[in-house]
Amino acid sequence: MEKLSLLARVQAKPGQEATVENFLKEALAMAQREAGTIRWYAFKINENTFGIFDTFATEDGRQAHLSGEIAKALMANADTLLSGAPVIEQLELLAVK
Repeated sequence: MEKLSLLARVQAKPGQEATVENFLKEALAMAQREAGTIRWYAFKINENTFGIFDTFATEDGRQAHLSGEIAKALMANADTLLSGAPVIEQLELLAVK
């Protein structure tokens, strides 16, 4: 059962919007390999702001995701792609349908 989630927001540097969008689309394959990640959504808020929302049954699953392939790949390219550090919020889910 999904009890925990992450909400992450990133802002692309000018000229890097398409690269960030493509990175997030391609990151789906990495998320699918994570046993502890139940649901994973990548979304676009506006022209240069993007987000990820994902859900987990356990804290171990959430922590594995935070130190997983997606985070490593994003942070390895953060200086080139992002205008600032990602904003990551750890949430507790109250109701899920």
